[in-house]
Amino acid sequence: KKQKDIKMPVETAVENPRVIALFDVDGTLTQPRGEITKDMMAFLKELSKKVVVGIVGGSDLPKQEEQLGKGIVDVFPYNFSQNGLVAYKNGTLLEEQTLSKFLGEDNIKKIVNWTLKYLSELDIPVKRGTFLEFRSGMMNISPIGRNCTREERDAYEIFDLEHGIRETMVQKMKAEFQDLNLTYSIGGQISFDLFPCGWDKTYCLRFLNSDDFDEIHFFGDKTFQGGNDYEVYTHERTFGHTVTSPEDTKEQCTKLFM
Repeated sequence: KKQKDIKMPVETAVENPRVIALFDVDGTLTQPRGEITKDMMAFLKELSKKVVVGIVGGSDLPKQEEQLGKGIVDVFPYNFSQNGLVAYKNGTLLEEQTLSKFLGEDNIKKIVNWTLKYLSELDIPVKRGTFLEFRSGMMNISPIGRNCTREERDAYEIFDLEHGIRETMVQKMKAEFQDLNLTYSIGGQISFDLFPCGWDKTYCLRFLNSDDFDEIHFFGDKTFQGGNDYEVYTHERTFGHTVTSPEDTKEQCTKLFM
């Protein structure tokens, strides 16, 4: 179903313009792979009158728009997709970095070929499709396949936690590709990302000048070591907040800022 455009002026006056709240998407603003509720979007718009609001998600912009609505780059002052490799400020593109330029095609092929071979020999209860998704700033690898149903996704998450499927695969890839200086980040329910070191969510901080902000608050649910929020959550420039759901995000922000 199509979402309506949700534009609002990004230059509205903010009570505390030197404080920014950055939000992860999955599990923080929405249920995993779900759409943001009207109530949650209304809350963020209210919050943006108090502090500067920014979005920082691992997914690409089209996926972020599926969850947060078309035109999301125009809604809040800062929008970072793919951890900030695609960066917008006030609706204007600041920068776009790509994996293929950085690693080169020979290395990309090595990773793809190794991954397909490994997954072809992996025995798990269910396999579907889209096992490897090449994004401009990272690769996303899913042993079950990204086009599984929600029920299959939930069941796989339990199986993966029990048997360490993603964790084991990550350790083997670290050994195989140690010369490429890659980071592996297990996030969400069914997949993990790989990208050059430093291309985690801390990448977005280069666009937030310390002369402009006294406080950078980050809210995310995967803040444990190995989770895709860990690096920005623990970074020296941020105040990190672990949340358990969109409701919890709302509650913590209300206490802090409202």
